[in-house]
Amino acid sequence: MASTRPQNTRLEAVLRSLNRQLQGAWPGPWWRRALLVLALLFGMYLGNNITSFWLARFTVRPAVVLAIVLILEVVVRLRSRWVRDPAPLAWAVGDNLRIGLVYAVVFEAFKVGS
Repeated sequence: MASTRPQNTRLEAVLRSLNRQLQGAWPGPWWRRALLVLALLFGMYLGNNITSFWLARFTVRPAVVLAIVLILEVVVRLRSRWVRDPAPLAWAVGDNLRIGLVYAVVFEAFKVGS
């Protein structure tokens, strides 16, 4: 009878490591993971709308983007001082909102070509 356990190859080690990292990044029950994914997507939505609104409203585009990046950097610095791992759900949701917002701003910069 053949064993169904995978062989110990480099690819299998990489896949096990990747699986452990993903399990650690999205811990908890399904509703927590769903809330974190929704926060990430909502952050992207906010980032797209904020950059579209502010960049269309003001002519000083680099200053607006710099202000957004500076505000997000301050939030990251404060979070690292106040919260230790594991982060409470509210901080995890805030982190995912921030990550989505940064991704959207960077993606918007690539779309605009600047």
